[in-house]
Amino acid sequence: MTAVVDRDPQLEPAAGPVGLHATEVHIAERRAWHANGFLGVALLLVLAAGAAWLFATADATGSTAAGIGGAVAALAATVIGASLAIVQPGTTQVVQFFGRYVGTVRTTGLVWLAPLTTHRRVSVRVRNFETGHLKVNDATGNPVEIAAIVVWQVADTAKATFAVQEYDNFIRVQSEAAVRHVAGAYPYDAADDAESLRGSTDRISLELAHEVAERVVAAGLEILEVRISHLAYAPEIAQAMLQRQQAAAVVAARSRIVEGAVGMVQMALDQLREENVVDLDEERKAAMVSNLLVVLCGDSRATPVVNTGTLYQ
Repeated sequence: MTAVVDRDPQLEPAAGPVGLHATEVHIAERRAWHANGFLGVALLLVLAAGAAWLFATADATGSTAAGIGGAVAALAATVIGASLAIVQPGTTQVVQFFGRYVGTVRTTGLVWLAPLTTHRRVSVRVRNFETGHLKVNDATGNPVEIAAIVVWQVADTAKATFAVQEYDNFIRVQSEAAVRHVAGAYPYDAADDAESLRGSTDRISLELAHEVAERVVAAGLEILEVRISHLAYAPEIAQAMLQRQQAAAVVAARSRIVEGAVGMVQMALDQLREENVVDLDEERKAAMVSNLLVVLCGDSRATPVVNTGTLYQ
């Protein structure tokens, strides 16, 4: 008789966060206003020259209006100078206006951003790193060491900047968690062409890539490739596992030898019967089969024994 346990619906696993409801930063990258930087440089030079002329006029004539005009021109030139930025290939500028996200500039070269804004450089180049050698229990409970190389880049600069604290550290931690999760779902080695960490490298790498991508999508990161770079049994069981693999290899080799020997014996018997070389009864066939199998399956060189009598003596 099977007992039925009533489960509390509140204790069932949910897809959302456990405990307090986390406040997710909902933000997406958008294009920020910008103009040609050389236009800003030209305007900056004009304002700087005008400020110098007005200051010189104020010193010569003592005009207060000229002095105020010179100060305004110098302030405007300072604001424009602070709004100029250089965007190198493979980098972007994330623009903020008094803490508010304005947009991202991906145009390379000298650009003129909106006045009174701050900007932060974010690289969108392809990067890679290798996880540490992690010790994980595989699906059969054997401890294995595994490491992977993750190739990634920033796809959404807004999420990478504001949704997580440090996206470099975030992707490293999440990648190690994904490697541990996937490695624990498969055995290190399996027979009969079953999926395993050692035998299904491409399949495991693809699953690792999807696993890491799902974990870092909140940070606006894109996973290009994940490949296993190190896979081995843990040192404490490596010798025992090596002996087991050697035993399995010996058994497989012996099976192939026996299969081939049986085929050769069958071929010999068939050829003797077809060519009427000798008429063998069942007892003689059994003796011949036994001798041929010993010769074909033995490790050492066979030493023939000449029988001068008959099998019936």
